[in-house]
Amino acid sequence: MDPEYCCLNPSTTDPKDLISFEYINPEVLDLIKKDPRFKEGSQMISLGELNLATMKYIQGMIQKETSELSSLEEEVRNSLENQDLISEDLNQTFQSRLTFGQRIADKVADFGGSWTFILMFGLSMTVWIGINAFFSLWKFDPYPFILLNLILSTLAAIQAPIIMMSQNRQEAKDRARSEMDYKINLKAELEIRHLHEKIDHILKNQWRRLTEIQQIQMQMMQILGNRK
Repeated sequence: MDPEYCCLNPSTTDPKDLISFEYINPEVLDLIKKDPRFKEGSQMISLGELNLATMKYIQGMIQKETSELSSLEEEVRNSLENQDLISEDLNQTFQSRLTFGQRIADKVADFGGSWTFILMFGLSMTVWIGINAFFSLWKFDPYPFILLNLILSTLAAIQAPIIMMSQNRQEAKDRARSEMDYKINLKAELEIRHLHEKIDHILKNQWRRLTEIQQIQMQMMQILGNRK
């Protein structure tokens, strides 16, 4: 019967230093068989070579875990850099689409809703009524101020639709802003869900690898215990 020897180092033939393949973790054994020095004729390996193979396997697991984390970081960075942004400046977008008449309507609506207009309007009314009520020589619209009523009615008739036009555009802008907010929230939710799935996958792999490392450690302790 031929003496047993180490499959990676045939010069090692001491039975006290040889470990049978049946006690070795399958993943570690696959790594041993991929070693260029592996000899098919032996089913034994020395304790030193087994320790080296085990350390190499554990280091490979750690490197793989690190590369997965790096790939996740790279994916997040690419997602932030390469994907088109949904958000945009709605004010600039709407301003670029306004016609000349719409710009005039907005300016009239802004002026009609300002304190400047209120003060000027109040002052004009006071002067108009004062002249026609107290200065008989300068009266041009005596009481009951029919001309003033006509001017005010005309002003209200013109100002009301102009203000409504401006309000309609503001409502359209609000609807566009709400739609954009919905798209942004939806994209953020999908991105977060995708990241959660990636992290859960990595955590599962980490637990599996930790379990494998623990099993390898238990096997090594069992081997060392049997040799005593």
